[in-house]
Amino acid sequence: MSEKYSKRKLLGSSITTVVSLSLVLFMLGLLGVIILNTRKLSENLKENIGIQIIMNENAKEIDLQQFTKLLDASDYVKSTEYITKEVAAIHLQKDLGEDFIDFLGYNPLLSSIKVHVKAAFANTDSLLWIEKKLLGSKLVKEVVYQKSLVSMINENVKKISLLILIFSGLLMTVALALINNTIRLSIYGKRFLIKTMQLVGATQSFVRRPFVLIGIKHGIYAAFIAILMLMGVLYFVQKQLPELVELQDEKMLATLYGLVIITGVIISWLSTSLAVRKYLRLKSDELYF
Repeated sequence: MSEKYSKRKLLGSSITTVVSLSLVLFMLGLLGVIILNTRKLSENLKENIGIQIIMNENAKEIDLQQFTKLLDASDYVKSTEYITKEVAAIHLQKDLGEDFIDFLGYNPLLSSIKVHVKAAFANTDSLLWIEKKLLGSKLVKEVVYQKSLVSMINENVKKISLLILIFSGLLMTVALALINNTIRLSIYGKRFLIKTMQLVGATQSFVRRPFVLIGIKHGIYAAFIAILMLMGVLYFVQKQLPELVELQDEKMLATLYGLVIITGVIISWLSTSLAVRKYLRLKSDELYF
């Protein structure tokens, strides 16, 4: 009867430890998903900043097409769209709701190239450098983009990144403390067993080994449970907000899941080792306090 009770108590302790670990790892993993998606979202916002290159009226069509190809090959360009003066007129007519060409008697618009720069170059300094470089071409008349929008997006991204960094640090500290306390409480119930093994001549490494192995197993189990919970949350969110699917990076998620497993193993190993070492150093009469 006593043996069955001990087994049930041991099983209950293991389940409690795994569940507690899995919840903490789930929160850390969820934070990782938020950070990844925030980074991806900020990149998408930056890459949606458009630069309108107004071309000179006397520029030849073949030169404009060649210039567009050179832009496509540039390091800072994500995509380009060449817009002829005829296409620009059609777009403007749709916006105005009337045929301004008949009223004016000619098409005053110029051909242009719409450029989306890569996220790394979507900042004030880089865009000024790009503008200066483009204006150096005899084909280019003017370079237009919203400078205030660029500054606002970059400032907001910095603020959000700082807030997430602070929150991440706080959550990581709390998570480590929770995991450590959970494992220490689990080892606390076995402190007499640890001291008994030591008193009969077992070395510290021999005593510590089985506890550490069990701790690592608990960390692995908890990590897989946390990953399943994360996958469930992501599936639910994608069902509710299908547009978020574009933000998901499968390789980054796989890396995140791997980090969750590694985190679970390392934290369990360290916490278990430190907790066992503590009780190995205590005297027998100190175990009752």
